[in-house]
Amino acid sequence: MMVEGTVDVKGTVKVDTSDELKNLYEIARRAKDSDNSENAAKYYDMILVKDPGSWEAYFYSVYYAAKACDFDNTRKAADSIKNCIDSLLKLLIDGTSQDTERHDAVKEITEKTIEIAQSFFRTTQKHYSAEIELEDALKPIEREIFVQEYTGNVISAKGIIRELGDKLEELFDGQYYEQSVECWKRCVAFLNEILPFLSNKKTYLEEIKYYEQAIKQYDSSYQLPEINLSDGACYVATAVYGSYDCPEVWTLRRFRDNTLDATWYGRTFIKTYYAISPTLVDWFGDTEWFKKMWRNPLDKMVASLQKKGVESTPYQDKY
Repeated sequence: MMVEGTVDVKGTVKVDTSDELKNLYEIARRAKDSDNSENAAKYYDMILVKDPGSWEAYFYSVYYAAKACDFDNTRKAADSIKNCIDSLLKLLIDGTSQDTERHDAVKEITEKTIEIAQSFFRTTQKHYSAEIELEDALKPIEREIFVQEYTGNVISAKGIIRELGDKLEELFDGQYYEQSVECWKRCVAFLNEILPFLSNKKTYLEEIKYYEQAIKQYDSSYQLPEINLSDGACYVATAVYGSYDCPEVWTLRRFRDNTLDATWYGRTFIKTYYAISPTLVDWFGDTEWFKKMWRNPLDKMVASLQKKGVESTPYQDKY
């Protein structure tokens, strides 16, 4: 049997697999375009064995494996894509020489990465929609589990597009800023969705502010969306005054953010308050005696703060 190919200087026969690879790429791309995930995954895996330097085969092997994961493995699937991005973009740099080819590849990678991150995000929202609606009725331990699962999935999905946007900026020196900006805008949207459920809002608000500035480097007209912080915090005051957004609670929220948070003992008080007050409100918040018991001391405190210059106008939390 004759094996077609070339012989190198050492006498080793190098088999020509170009036609076979061409056929595999054609089949894989056809499956991808028709949204046949199973076949696409199969043929991209085959290509990767024969052409390990292919950014396309590498990306879609990871992409379709992540896409096939069940909901319980959402974070693991998201992390697998995030962890491949640096190597993927370096493969792209090494394997493409023409600007047009590289631009098309970056555009495709960005679209698919955002697509799967959005899919993880929407699936998470759908899965926890009932819990979100019933969140106020959950017991503290149930609420904590819910928050960890819900926000953890969304943060993992956000991590994919954050990594892509940052790496495009780092490795290509802003050449693909449009794709980076699109990723960063999605990061802001994802974080804004879960801010009401996060206890460490300050950390993620800083991240939002960071990406606001990153986006404005390329799009000076960008306006940060209204930050979603109305989580029912200031639990006792909200129960007493009937709203998170009213003059008395605006005053108390300003005092919390601008005075208490400025000292270690104030922050300790805030932490203790938020550990205890949700349970108290869950148990007694709807009772008249609870509201009457707290109304007088809160009224006195609000009046004293306002006399000292703490405003009672509409207020947006710092974290």
